[in-house]
Amino acid sequence: MHADVLVVGGGTGGVAAALGALRAGRSVILTEEYDWLGGQLTSQAVPPDEHTWIEQFGATASYRALRDGIRDYYRRHYPLTAQARARRELNPGAGWVSRLCHEPRVGVAVIDAMLAPHRGSGRLTVLQPYRPVTADTDGDRVTAVTLAHRDSGERITATAAYVLDATETGELLPLTGTEYVTGFEAQSDTGEPSAPETAQPLNMQAVSYCFALDHVDGDHTIDRPASYDFWRSYRPSFWGAPLLSWSAPHPRTLEVVERGFTPNPGDDPAEVVADQRVSGGDMNLWTFRRIAARDNFVPGAYASDITLVNWPMIDYWEGPVIDVPDARAHLAAAKELSYSLLYWMQTEAPRADGGTGFPGLRLRGDITGGADGLAQAPYIRESRRIRAEYTVVEQDLSLDVRGGKGAVNYPDSVGIGMYRIDLHPSTGGDTYIDVPSSPFEIPLGALIPTRMENLLPAGKNLGTTHITNGCYRLHPVEWNIGEVAGLLAAHCVEHHLTPRAVRNTPDRLETFQHLLRAHGVELRWPDISGY
Repeated sequence: MHADVLVVGGGTGGVAAALGALRAGRSVILTEEYDWLGGQLTSQAVPPDEHTWIEQFGATASYRALRDGIRDYYRRHYPLTAQARARRELNPGAGWVSRLCHEPRVGVAVIDAMLAPHRGSGRLTVLQPYRPVTADTDGDRVTAVTLAHRDSGERITATAAYVLDATETGELLPLTGTEYVTGFEAQSDTGEPSAPETAQPLNMQAVSYCFALDHVDGDHTIDRPASYDFWRSYRPSFWGAPLLSWSAPHPRTLEVVERGFTPNPGDDPAEVVADQRVSGGDMNLWTFRRIAARDNFVPGAYASDITLVNWPMIDYWEGPVIDVPDARAHLAAAKELSYSLLYWMQTEAPRADGGTGFPGLRLRGDITGGADGLAQAPYIRESRRIRAEYTVVEQDLSLDVRGGKGAVNYPDSVGIGMYRIDLHPSTGGDTYIDVPSSPFEIPLGALIPTRMENLLPAGKNLGTTHITNGCYRLHPVEWNIGEVAGLLAAHCVEHHLTPRAVRNTPDRLETFQHLLRAHGVELRWPDISGY
C-alpha cells in the first residue's frame, strides 16, 4: 500500500496527525493496534487532563472541534437534564480532573465522525488492528513499514513519502534505527535540577491499566486475583502506607494523605469546577475522574455514577515495559495490580460507616471496551524519545527556574501547552516529581530527528527529557504535536522540502508558521502565570 503520509499508531497524536495531513490535501494510511482510535482518550480510558484555560485558549482549533463534538454528541444522543443540556461548558462526568470528563466510547464516535469524510473520499485508509513489526531504510530515509494484523498475523507493507511514529512507545524508532533515548538523562547532559547524576535509561514512569466502575445493588465481587496477597502486603519504601489503601503521598508535597471514597455522593454537577491551579482534585477518588454523573441525566437513566479508576494505587513500577525482554510479564502484573485494587475495595476497604468492603462496586468493561473488564490498552506515560535537533529541558519551563519570565520563547514554535511537570513514581524506585510549570511552547526542533529525514514523531516520542515529558504527554499537547507533524509532512510533500530545511531556513519557517496559524494552531501564550 502507498500514501503520501503513513501514520503508525492511531492514538491521540496519530488521529491529529492524520487529520492535519488530510486537511492539507494529502493521502494518508493510519494504523492502530487496538479496536478504538484515540489512544489515551479512548482505548487507554484516561479522561482528558487539561490546563486551567482550556475553555478560552491554549489548544488547536481541531482539538476544540473534538471537545465541542463530544459535548454535542451528549446533547444529541444522551438523556441530559434541561440544566445540564443548557450548560455551555457541559462536563458529563462532573469529574474534578478536567472540565470535560466523558465516556471513552463518545470520544471514539467523535473521532470516527471527524475522519469519516476522508475515508469516504478515499484519501484515508485505516488499518486496524495492525501494529508495526519491521521497517526498511535506505540511508537516512524510511522506505517501508511492514505491519501485522493483531489477530491473524496477516502482513501488509506500506510505503509513504513521510512516516510518522504515533505509537505509544515509539515503536518505529528501534525498527528504523532512529537514534533515541529512554528513562532519566544525566544531569551532566541536561543541566536539569531534578535529573540524577548519571543516566538511568531503564528508569521510566509507572504504567497503569485503568478501569471503570459503578456502584449498584448486589454483590459484584470479582474472583480473588492470583497475586492478591502480594499486592495486599506491598508497601513501597517511599509510599508511607500500603499501596492498597486510601493513603498515598500527595504528588506536590509528598505528605501522606488520606483520600476519601464515597460512591454516588449526590453532589451537584453544576458546582464542580475543575481547576488544577487549586488542587489535583483527587481527595475524593469517586469524583476525581468520574465520567458519568447520574444527576446530569434524567432520573432513572443511570442507576449509578460511573467513575474511571486511574488512581495512585494502580501505578505499576516494578519494571519497565520498553526495551526489556520481560515487558509482557510486567504488563500482566500491572493488570493483576488493577484487579487487586478492585478486589480490595470490594472486600476489605474501610468505609466511612465503620464497615469494610464495597461489594456493590461493579466492573464496567462494557464502558472501556476491554474484553477482560479493564481498558483495552495500558496507559503508557513515557515513550522512547527521539534524539532531536532541540531537546526541551526542565529549565526551559520550570516555574522555579524561570520565575516571572515565563517559559522560553522558541523562534520555531509550532504550538503551545500547559501542565505541571508531573512525573509518577518510576521503575527505579523514585517517588513523584511534581514541579510547577510555566505555560510553554512546542519547538519544531523537538520534532526533527538528528539524522533521519522522513520520519517524524507524532506523540510523546518527541525531543523531551524524562523530566519534561511529564508535561508534554497530556491530551491537548499530544494532539498539537501530532497535528503539526501531519501538517509538516504534507507541507514538505507539496513543496519538495525536508523538515530540517523548513526549520533552519528563516523564510520557510515563517511560511510554515503562517500555515499553522491558518489551521488554528496557537504559537504563543498570552501573558499569564503558570502553576
